[in-house]
Amino acid sequence: MHSRTLLITGGAGFIGSHVLRLFVNKYPQYRIINLDALTYAGNLENLRDLEQAPNYAFVKADIRDAAAMAKIFAEHLPDGVIHLAAESHVDRSISNPMAFVETNVTGTVNLLNAAREAWKGKFEGKRFYHVSTDEVYGSLHDGGFFLETTPYDPQSPYSASKAASDHFVRAYGNTYGLPFVVSNCSNNYGSHQFPEKLIPLMIHNLREGKPLPVYGKGENVRDWLWVEDHARAIDLIFHQGVNGETYNIGGHNEWKNIDLVHLLCSIMDRKLGRASGTSAKQITFVTDRAGHDLRYAIDAGKIGRELGWKPGITFEAGLERTVDWYLANDPWLQAVTSGAYRDYYAAQYGKQG
Repeated sequence: MHSRTLLITGGAGFIGSHVLRLFVNKYPQYRIINLDALTYAGNLENLRDLEQAPNYAFVKADIRDAAAMAKIFAEHLPDGVIHLAAESHVDRSISNPMAFVETNVTGTVNLLNAAREAWKGKFEGKRFYHVSTDEVYGSLHDGGFFLETTPYDPQSPYSASKAASDHFVRAYGNTYGLPFVVSNCSNNYGSHQFPEKLIPLMIHNLREGKPLPVYGKGENVRDWLWVEDHARAIDLIFHQGVNGETYNIGGHNEWKNIDLVHLLCSIMDRKLGRASGTSAKQITFVTDRAGHDLRYAIDAGKIGRELGWKPGITFEAGLERTVDWYLANDPWLQAVTSGAYRDYYAAQYGKQG
């Protein structure tokens, strides 16, 4: 008999698969339900090692389907939700903003409604954990860091959709008493990330000898966090966080995009036995993204003070592990770079700056 049932949405995705692996292995007494629609970024290959785990089950469903969400909650009776399912790529949100409204906003509200109906006001021992992004805060131009109290100022359809979903979660807490926590995290990196994102895209193109597309002059700054450190933070917040609170999760690790790409080039030169400086010749500057935020930086002091969390690995060590994983798992990378993805990639990055 399991002590509790936990529903994790988006568990076949990049961050979700790391969270799922942590919870399935760390909490054998929990029944863990992975709910995923298996869109382009969701891949059950990410979870092959968990398929036979006795406390794990997979349900293919789309959070945009309200009836399906109600049915899943009625059948499985989860007492906890960790909601990671989302459209998350800014470029795709610029091309198709409605997909982000439907998944990130309507999908989140469908889950909130299903939880509220299933729990029927009996909220003791229940928790809805909404995983969000630092992008809801907008862009930092004059120094400083994002705090949990920083006003929202989303600049892209993606961040606007995540901001809206954050507001709905808090509204359900205020209006219906639904117990919730929210976390806003900086850029993640690590294994199993879909190669439209910067780091796996660059690793893939470096190995293939293709151009390395860098927006503008590469001056945009991001705070990078190893995905397994994010999973540990989610574990802490889910179990020890205070209802109604928000926790910012960051790596204390800011890098300009161009400096990060040069670091990756240096690592790949060494890993592939190339002469120093060879890979950097593949860097190609492309027309900047519309509404491209200049800088994100998280102040993760609150989660450190209150829950004792801090990043467990340096960026250099984490990046080495990440590069090693992609180089050792080329079949995985080739399998996910489908024809549809290549068409999207060509349309997105074909315009040189």
